[in-house]
Amino acid sequence: MPFNDNKRLDPSQVQDRRGRKTGQTIAIGGGTGLILLLASMFFGVDLTELVNPDTLAPANSDMYFDDIDDLATTCQTGADANERQDCRVVGFVNSIQAFWEEEFPDYGLEYVPAQTVLFSETTQGACGFASSASGPFYCPRDRMIYLDLSFFDTLVSNFGAQGGPFAEAYVIAHEYGHHVQNLFGVLNTSGMMRDSGPESEIVFTELQADCLAGIWVAHAEDTGYIVNLTREEIIQALDAAVSVGDDRIQQQTQGYVVPDAWTHGSSEQRLAALQDGMRSGDVDTCNTPGWSE
Repeated sequence: MPFNDNKRLDPSQVQDRRGRKTGQTIAIGGGTGLILLLASMFFGVDLTELVNPDTLAPANSDMYFDDIDDLATTCQTGADANERQDCRVVGFVNSIQAFWEEEFPDYGLEYVPAQTVLFSETTQGACGFASSASGPFYCPRDRMIYLDLSFFDTLVSNFGAQGGPFAEAYVIAHEYGHHVQNLFGVLNTSGMMRDSGPESEIVFTELQADCLAGIWVAHAEDTGYIVNLTREEIIQALDAAVSVGDDRIQQQTQGYVVPDAWTHGSSEQRLAALQDGMRSGDVDTCNTPGWSE
């Protein structure tokens, strides 16, 4: 495992809502709610028909949950992150945010931390109700990342990824890439959502988030949380990016590929974007559209 055993963790950056029920479920049938549009930013499939837009909660909704304090007692050091998956998430979140906090002043900006919410089955946020089926997603209205840890099993069983801790790191870093886009003012959550295709704005947004994730990987050891990052761990991240390419998912689910329907990029594009960030470690790299050789 890649964590510095003696590094102190900050579990306050992660909310634990696992085991809590919202009492409501995602409505099935024709809607295009923001929550699943944003969920699809990572998941690689069109999930927009799974939500009714009337279920979207206002940004100041009072239906949030109190934090569970378990992570505060169980996730205290890097040694805990090397032993437990939920503590590993805390460690990755801490490292990712420590990097961006140091990086933002170079651009005349202040980094505003975003919490990650761990949930099981369903939960609620400012973008509406999330379910396990929606996959990990970033909600710009409350600046939170929502994650059901069962997704990491799905990544292996349904998407054919090899898995591993750094596959998980890639997923989390990608979602924080969307938070970085939001803070930079380049995350378009309106007009681009109905666009699609290899050169579309929504694909560019996804590839840029992959590139931003790669930049963190390039500097992960510098944050003090990650040590002795190995080639095998890097391959876990690259493999995860390939596994959620639109072309690969289309081939697996429907037996043929429709590039005009892509909303996240092909396996080749996602791999190239992540590699670009890893190789350069420079945010300016991520302003290049296309990522096709």
